[in-house]
Amino acid sequence: MAVLWLLLVAGLPTFLLGVFVWVVIQHLPSAEMPSTLKQPAKLWFMHCIIQYLIALGNILEKLRICAMPRFLRFLQGLMMIKKDPNVLVTDTHFGTVPVRLFKPKEVSSKPHRGIIFYHGGGAMTGSLGKELPFELLCSFLSVCMVYRKLPDYHHPVLAKDCLNASIYFLKNLESFGVDPSQVVLCGESIGGWAVANVMQILPSIPSLPQIQAQVLIQPLVNLINFQLPSHQQSKNVPILTRDTLLMFMCKYLAIDLSWKDAMLSGAVIPLDKWKNFSKWLSYDNIPRRFWSQDPQPEFFAPFNEAAYLETKHVWSAEISPVLADDKIIAQLPKTFLVSCENDILRDDALLYKKRLEDQGVPVSWYHVEDGFHGCLILFDKKCFSFPCSMKVVNAVVSYIKSI
Repeated sequence: MAVLWLLLVAGLPTFLLGVFVWVVIQHLPSAEMPSTLKQPAKLWFMHCIIQYLIALGNILEKLRICAMPRFLRFLQGLMMIKKDPNVLVTDTHFGTVPVRLFKPKEVSSKPHRGIIFYHGGGAMTGSLGKELPFELLCSFLSVCMVYRKLPDYHHPVLAKDCLNASIYFLKNLESFGVDPSQVVLCGESIGGWAVANVMQILPSIPSLPQIQAQVLIQPLVNLINFQLPSHQQSKNVPILTRDTLLMFMCKYLAIDLSWKDAMLSGAVIPLDKWKNFSKWLSYDNIPRRFWSQDPQPEFFAPFNEAAYLETKHVWSAEISPVLADDKIIAQLPKTFLVSCENDILRDDALLYKKRLEDQGVPVSWYHVEDGFHGCLILFDKKCFSFPCSMKVVNAVVSYIKSI
């Protein structure tokens, strides 16, 4: 028995090192670092660490020890959240949804502005308040909601949790000391997708206070056209590569990964549907300055009916919010959109921007030339922070304070 333990102790570091070397070899040649990215070596290292942890999680999952998403959340839970003596932090539930409330300790005679925040993480990771910009915590009453995630929960649980918890909060604003006329809905990445989804429903509930503004940071609003310029230009840019995006989304939408290539090539797109929705989804909706010098035209593979039947639910506005009817888009509140140049989802933000503007919704847009997907959550990570992280935080805080 002692020999077995000795072999295990000696072999584990070798195994872990071997997996890391394999990840580095796999991602070193494929990772692309555009010239606008700052500190590319640090970003590439972080990308390798993330892919390394995903690889370890997949190994644990195949060994039936632990599901990969649970492994990632366990590691994230070890991270300490930043504390401030001026902020009162309370963990509670809105219905069945866990939330963390951040409220300034300073007593105010006036009601606070309220911020509802949906975190990112691809429906796999994300936790209570670790992604909230700290400036929001100090200035407003902020609510971070933690929806149920993979592997146990799939679509539409994420959106329903966000909607139900938001309704609970809006019905009880007075008890939280929040001004009903100053509530902002904010989300990052898939949290931005949740904002778009929830905001297409809330205005139809007349008994609720109206949301003052929505803030979508690097949102995902299109699960149909993967041939947009940013999907071509940033498909291998850390931290969110095209393969990682498809893995997260297919798992959340319960789509078998064997259909990934059909989705990427457009083989799942029927001609009649494309004729109806290309006005909102096509390459032509992206400003030409974001096109490549030698743009690759949209050229979809021959239609695959079997692939379409397995993926057809992506054609609903519930999954691809950019497809919502004009009358739903027109009732949305003023909007702040954040996009990053080196983000595979850059053009999702641009599609939604045009969609909103065409229906007369006031839109403010902030574009980060040296930004990449997920840079927001690194804003206070010291040596792992990037200049673009603070740019996004400052832009969001300045916008919310200005409305």
